[in-house]
Amino acid sequence: MKALRYFGERDIRHDDIADPKLESDRDAIVQMTACSICGSDLHIYHGHGFSEDKGFCVGHEAVGEVVEVGRAVTRVKVGDKVMMPAAVGCGACRSCLSGVVNNCENNASGCYGLSARLQGVQAEAFRVPAADMNAVKIPEGISEDQALMMTDAMATAWFGARNADIRPGSSVGVIGLGPIGLMTVEAAFVMGAHVVYAIDPIPERRALAEAVGAIALHPDEAMERIKEDTKGRRLDCVVEVVGSDATVDFALRCVRVRGTVSVIGVQQSRRFPFPLERAFAGGLTFRVGTCSVPEELPALFPLVQSGRLKPERYISHRLPLSQGADAYDMFDRREAGALKMVLVP
Repeated sequence: MKALRYFGERDIRHDDIADPKLESDRDAIVQMTACSICGSDLHIYHGHGFSEDKGFCVGHEAVGEVVEVGRAVTRVKVGDKVMMPAAVGCGACRSCLSGVVNNCENNASGCYGLSARLQGVQAEAFRVPAADMNAVKIPEGISEDQALMMTDAMATAWFGARNADIRPGSSVGVIGLGPIGLMTVEAAFVMGAHVVYAIDPIPERRALAEAVGAIALHPDEAMERIKEDTKGRRLDCVVEVVGSDATVDFALRCVRVRGTVSVIGVQQSRRFPFPLERAFAGGLTFRVGTCSVPEELPALFPLVQSGRLKPERYISHRLPLSQGADAYDMFDRREAGALKMVLVP
């Protein structure tokens, strides 16, 4: 079959790879109907990935149709339309059953497409381990595009906003307006924010944030505007969605005394100089980490079904899998309004 495979820096190839096979009675094989490129996939694309492996299939966001199941699989069957949360767990321990797969008690947590250990989903088909948990039936009232966005991006945005302690009446800053940042803006309003400052250097992305009610600012003007609007107090809650030292530091400078900073941008820095003295004096709450998608889905499904959240609006391109290398390049260069790049067979 064909898949997108990583061979080195900026070297993603549409190439042959072995067909997936059941490795356990609890596995399923899913035929991909749509997959997408995540911002964190660009770390791999840039050669700063999560493994030294080469030649593995990339990608961790996909929806598809079940085409084969192991004998022990009971919750999904051949023909079911399913979505795959980006991270997987054993599906049997207390943590996994509560939705927190990244704390799997059987050390079975992982993510598709970071190494050869678990091949990615930017492929014609792929294996789903512990399928009763890691393949989720798409509910009625949820479109395929919406389900695809909830496999990681929308769930991560919701997680980041939740970690920021956003409450009715909160003032909120969102730093970085890629797809996850834009969805974080929407999530903040759903959680009751009375004002959201959306910060990004790209005008087109700021315009999208403005369209959903945010005050969109270039980073160069953001701090002064926030100080002016808050009479120097700054913001109750800040969500950082970039992952650089500079933007994390900026988030910490935007937040008020006893405010909360939530960092969901994938970190590549090994030694961030955290301003502990300033954080201590200001009584700040600082949270950083990755989302466990199954934990967020029960809240997200009704919000998307009712139209309060519309993650599909941030899909900007739909290309065949065979043009995956071009899609990565376009997404990396932020060309032609590139936001969420969806790939189809």
